[in-house]
Parts: sequence; structure tokens; C-alpha cells
Amino acid sequence: MHIIEQPRTPIGRYTFEIPAARRNHLLAALPYEECSRVWSNLELVELPAGSVLHQSGERVNHVYFPTTAIVSLCCVLSDGAAAEIATVGSDGMVGVAVVLGGEGTPHRAVVQNGGHGFRLPSQLLAEECRRGGAMQSLLLRYTQALSTLIAQTAICSRHHSLDQQFCRCLLLALDRSPSNELNMTQELIGNRLGVRRESVTDAAGKLRRAGLIDYRRGRIAILDRDALEARACECYGVVKREFDRLLSPRSAQQPRPRWETRGSPWAPMPPSRGV
Repeated sequence: MHIIEQPRTPIGRYTFEIPAARRNHLLAALPYEECSRVWSNLELVELPAGSVLHQSGERVNHVYFPTTAIVSLCCVLSDGAAAEIATVGSDGMVGVAVVLGGEGTPHRAVVQNGGHGFRLPSQLLAEECRRGGAMQSLLLRYTQALSTLIAQTAICSRHHSLDQQFCRCLLLALDRSPSNELNMTQELIGNRLGVRRESVTDAAGKLRRAGLIDYRRGRIAILDRDALEARACECYGVVKREFDRLLSPRSAQQPRPRWETRGSPWAPMPPSRGV
């Protein structure tokens, strides 16, 4: 894995000049008291496409909160075959095993769309979760939503057509992308869905002829999202509703973060004591 680490910048001292659409939703939802402990240990890193963040069976030393990057969680068989079981973007975190008290993961985490994210030592996250505060509650709800995504992906691959799965795949990636353009080769999509490249070519061709997408040189532009949702199976809606239910501001049942009144969760804040 090749990660270009940016200069470490504690948020309590400086402002990150990152557009709102590129921030991680979980980090932005943290209460001020907890984020002052966590954010001072975050590192902004570049996550190039193809980078492997975790191999299956390896110890998780860092967790990642993507901002512009999109990460695929894959199950890998002994013969090397792999299929995607979940997608993580600015809505989530890579390394939920740490939240549940584990040290390793059975899944491979590979960067699908290159971009940036924040890295945090897993030990620090485990310590924060043991406090039993808002961060633990938030990440447990995210883990439940992620479990729904994994389960729905499994049943979708068994009961729905490739065309429907392809639409679901595009919509999930679109929800986690800062734009309506996705960097996805046919080979990558085939690996995600566990099918041959020729099958992806056929499915993409149907959507292109229908005017739903434009595809060229490994880039897919979504032209008609509503029509794409209409073609997708019910699995996409099930997952989206569960994420909204568990991770919307109302689900937190706590006061809104005090920095929201300042216009940005990334505005300068006074450093925590001892910094």
C-alpha cells in the first residue's frame, strides 16, 4: 500500500481547507468534547486507487475515515477469487472490527476510487469506545448499518439480475462520491460483482443506450439518477433507508454539535487541555 502522508495537522490548532462535500460524516457528527480528544490524533492521508488498507486476517493497526476516497470491502477465497461485500466512503469508517473489540478482520479493504481520508491508530479508537460515550454509540450504529449493507449485498447476488446489481453498485458508489462521475473500470466492476468483464460490458452498454450513464476510459458519469434507481432492485432502497435511520441527526438523540452554529464543523476550535 502506498499512502502519501500529509503534514500532521491537529484540528484544534489549524483549519483544514477541505470542501464540505469531502468531509467524513462520522467525524463531523462527533460532539465537541469527544472530537477534541480524537481529532488531535487524526492524520490526513492520500489513498491512491488500488491501495490495500487491510488484508484479510491481518491485525488492524489503523482505522480510516474516507473523505473523497471510496473503499471496497471484499471477501477473498483461497484460489484468489474475490467479491465485494460493502462500500465505504465519506459516510463511514474502515476497520469496524476495532469498534467491536476485535484486532483483525476477515475482509480485504482496497481503495476503489483514489482520494483522501483521515487515519487514526486503532488503539486510540478502542480506548475512546471503551469510554462508552457518543463516539461508541455512533460507531455501533454505523456498524449495524454496515451489517445491513453486507447482508443485502449477499442476498442481492443470489436473487437479482446482473443488471439490477450493476445499478445498485453504481448508486452506492454515487452516494459516497463528491461528484456524479465515478472512476470505475469494467474489470473493477467485474471484481466487485464477482462476474466476468464481458458481462459488465453488456450491462453498461444497456444503461448507456438508455441514456442513464456515459462511459469512457474508466470513468462513468451518471446522467439520470432517478431512472437508475428505478432499474435497481429493492436492495439499494433497503440499505439507504437503514443508513438514514441509524445515522441521521435525529438518531443520535443528543444536542447538535456546537460548531454547527459557526457554519462549519472544520472551523478552528480551542485546543483541548494539555495540548
